Amino acid sequence: MSHPTARSLTPLVIGLVLAAALVRLVPHPPNFAPVTALALFGGACLADRRLALLLPLAAMALSDLALGLLAGDPAVAFHRTLPVVYGAFVAVTLIGFALRGRRRPLPIAAATLAGSLTFFVLTNVGVWALGDLYPRTGEGLVAAFVAAIPFFHNALLGDAFYAALLFGGLALAERRLAAAPAHRPAA
Repeated sequence: MSHPTARSLTPLVIGLVLAAALVRLVPHPPNFAPVTALALFGGACLADRRLALLLPLAAMALSDLALGLLAGDPAVAFHRTLPVVYGAFVAVTLIGFALRGRRRPLPIAAATLAGSLTFFVLTNVGVWALGDLYPRTGEGLVAAFVAAIPFFHNALLGDAFYAALLFGGLALAERRLAAAPAHRPAA
């Protein structure tokens, strides 16, 4: 039986990534969102590295705009720390690159945790450095991290849930494609 090629799976992978991005627009617990998992997934699964980097950012930009319009103020979604948030998704996508060829449960779980921690650290340093909530002192940085701890729980749960959904969905699709009889034209 032939194994499906990365090229034959690209439309499926893109569909899974976009579906996960759309989930961000429906009500959900704070930080229980699919975007970190989809950045990791895209990095691990999309053959074109540029596309892997672009898709989560495009999905974020579109959903940020939609969320801002729904709030009646697009400026709400496009805040001062936006470059840090988007940069954190790039970092998570790079972690996904390390999963290429190693898409098994333990490496995926480790990469998901690494992605969650990376996003948490980068965005909270960004809030501290670029925002007005905390003084730019060591104590202010500690206060920013302490205030963010309750949100990290939901982020970990969301990242684990959506990573399992995305990587598990792809594994099931790959199995089905590999098990499907090859269609041969009649002679």
